[in-house]
Amino acid sequence: MLAAGRCGIVREFRAISVVTLTDVAFQRCIVPACGATYGVDEVRVACDVCGSLLDVVYDWERLKPPDKLSFFETKWSRRYEPLSLSGVWRFYELLPFAPRDRVVTIGEGQTLLQSSPGVAKYVGVDGGELLLQYEGLNPSGSFKDNGMSAAFTHAHTINAKRAACASTGNTSASLALYCSVTKLMRAVIFIGSGKISYGKLSQALDFGALTMQIAGDFDDAMARVKEVSSQLGIYLVNSVNPFRLEGQKTIMFRVLEALRWEVPDWIVVPGGNLGNSSAFGKAFAELKEIGLIDRVPRLAVINAKGADTLYELYENRGLRWNGGQIDGAIRDDYYAELDAAEKRASTIASAIEINRPVNLEKCLRALDTCDGVVREVTDQQILDAKAQVGAGGLGCEPASAASVAGAKLLVSQGVIAPSDRVVCVLTGHQLKDPTATVAYHTTDQDQFNRVLGSRGVKRAAFANRAVAVPNQLDEIVKAIQLYS
Repeated sequence: MLAAGRCGIVREFRAISVVTLTDVAFQRCIVPACGATYGVDEVRVACDVCGSLLDVVYDWERLKPPDKLSFFETKWSRRYEPLSLSGVWRFYELLPFAPRDRVVTIGEGQTLLQSSPGVAKYVGVDGGELLLQYEGLNPSGSFKDNGMSAAFTHAHTINAKRAACASTGNTSASLALYCSVTKLMRAVIFIGSGKISYGKLSQALDFGALTMQIAGDFDDAMARVKEVSSQLGIYLVNSVNPFRLEGQKTIMFRVLEALRWEVPDWIVVPGGNLGNSSAFGKAFAELKEIGLIDRVPRLAVINAKGADTLYELYENRGLRWNGGQIDGAIRDDYYAELDAAEKRASTIASAIEINRPVNLEKCLRALDTCDGVVREVTDQQILDAKAQVGAGGLGCEPASAASVAGAKLLVSQGVIAPSDRVVCVLTGHQLKDPTATVAYHTTDQDQFNRVLGSRGVKRAAFANRAVAVPNQLDEIVKAIQLYS
């Protein structure tokens, strides 16, 4: 039965009580001067008062979280319990916005923090100090499952029947997977024309999502899905949804867990819609607020040069958090320039091919919290870094490698010291976009030019090309002896 929601949006679900959690968890406008609050049993993507983004916040005094991070190690002995097995819900006490019996998990967050001496040498960091947080091991193959588990939990808590997203691929794959596995709701996804890799599109289609391909790019798809969700009362799971970021902040909890609860010097992350960087800043701010860490790491957000909105606004035009009083004219003027020039985002790193990041405000806050920097890297730098990651045994999609390329750039600039402990987040699996990988390593120059040359990539500096040999045993043996 359809009913009008509190903020005038038609909804197709009935809000239910969140039991005792309604008193200790709520949604709040991120602008301190506004600070409007809403219940966790409401579906919102923006503040009614000022239009800004929302946080999920907690009354830590009443919740009384663990006094030591090592508390979470006790969960490992109970991995037969779904919440303890999940790399998101193992940290339930740090994101308690829903009753435990309404949590939705499919085993997300079984990821690893891997030391990579080869990548460390390439970046210019001391051997054991470069670590790769590999999120490609999630069920759908990307970091998105962390946030999707949290958003899906909230959607299930308020009895949503359909969920929608705009996507460059990974969000749609994750949403489709959660809908397919749980059968709790139907997935509706919006993608732009030609702006999604087959590795990702195949997941959404195979998992049974209703897929809407519109003329335009991600920014166009995002605008449409927000309108459709509002009109039809469909639950929106893009990272403008504050519950998505609650799940994504657990990536940093697992980093700390792997480091025996020691805070690294740097977190380096690709920047697209800026959900991860926003979530990471929130995670560290909360941990410091409740006394579980005594310092926060520095944050580096890396744009692709063909989708460098954050870099342009932050490093070139001086846009800052400024205590929540963001100079919106700087952002609006730049967006107007993009429109006037009809400039679309364009990069081989399709997962971060976004001109208008929806979490810009939250990312600016995270950069302020973590004394952050922003850099841009070319597609050439991204693919060379990707090849180095792959040579170390962790295959990642192009967008993931932006973090490694960015770390290398920051070391060369003297911003990151060789002795610093650096965590680069690898956001997605190699098979998310195998076309780019094969084109980089191919001997077929036409294929290289078609896939990569049009992106400004001139060479494959670390190509591992196949060796063509006749179908003759002695020739094969000679080739093996020559090249191995």
